Amino acid sequence: MKKGNPYGTHRVISPKGVLPQPADVIDNNMEIYDNEVKINVKTLNIDSASFTEIVKQSVGKKPTDDLSADEIQKIKDCMMGIVAKAGKHKNPWTGSGGMLIGTVEEIGPNWKGDLKVGDKIATLVSLSLTPLVIDEIHEMRASIDQVDITGHAILFQSGIYAKLPDDMPEGLALSALDVAGAPAQTAKLVQSGQTVLVIGGGGKSGLLCLFEAKKRAGVTGKVICAAGSQKSEDRARNLDLADEYFHIDATDAVGMYDKIMELTDGQLCDVVINCVNIENTEMASVLACKDDGVVYFFSMATSFTKAALGAEGVGKDVNMIIGNGYCKGHAEITLQCLRDHDGLRKLFQEMYA
Repeated sequence: MKKGNPYGTHRVISPKGVLPQPADVIDNNMEIYDNEVKINVKTLNIDSASFTEIVKQSVGKKPTDDLSADEIQKIKDCMMGIVAKAGKHKNPWTGSGGMLIGTVEEIGPNWKGDLKVGDKIATLVSLSLTPLVIDEIHEMRASIDQVDITGHAILFQSGIYAKLPDDMPEGLALSALDVAGAPAQTAKLVQSGQTVLVIGGGGKSGLLCLFEAKKRAGVTGKVICAAGSQKSEDRARNLDLADEYFHIDATDAVGMYDKIMELTDGQLCDVVINCVNIENTEMASVLACKDDGVVYFFSMATSFTKAALGAEGVGKDVNMIIGNGYCKGHAEITLQCLRDHDGLRKLFQEMYA
């Protein structure tokens, strides 16, 4: 059996010398190396920014729009084409991927870990670096970015994963683990007594961030939910996840600034968490944050250039954090959110599972 590099560089076809994520093409042959795990894939959870762009490019619509059978087929064809070309599901427009759930089928003799054949797992590394073969796409749940497939994937030695819990359905766990980095990073960033803004607070990652921010900020803090619509605002309000709620177009930087100035008596926010899956929301986040505060960009639609140069252009001295989807303990923290809040768990079950 061939020996593999722990970071998967042995799978890179082009360009040589890079890691699997930035690579254009990787080898998705399902004959495993000595330190790899082969997974029989059940479901792909495409990251929100990626799936939104795929649907836009394929049929000119949003995932939440009514899609005809012909349009769904075009979306499937687009996804199959991405994998056929790159050997992985790396969105050519956003550069992002998603994650998967499946069953461990084969384990290399030199792989180190606690997995065994038959374990049901969720991979916590991006599909944008995961060798993948899709034989067939079955059901597509476009509004929640999930597709059921027949196919296989490879997990490298360095790849992180979570065994699916016994106390909740697979789909529920998948929907939460897909955004596990966001609430876990929120738990790290938010301190007692702080004022926190979650942009996109009515969405999947946003709801979890609101819950975690409220818990960490405590009774002396303030958590503000900026949703994208009245519907998503009501969703968060009904779960009592924040102290203040409003909805706004997150690309309206000045409108966001004015509203946050009003709600904070001109003090602005200590921590701003951006969970929005559309472009051009960087400056709304920056303007809402006080000097020396923290802006956490979880969204894969974020432009580093727009954020950095935009902050410079308005004289904002803020600390900006890129949304690393990995944070120590992120799977456990995120699943615990659902265990701790019955309403949140019920909503996720109804909407995403």
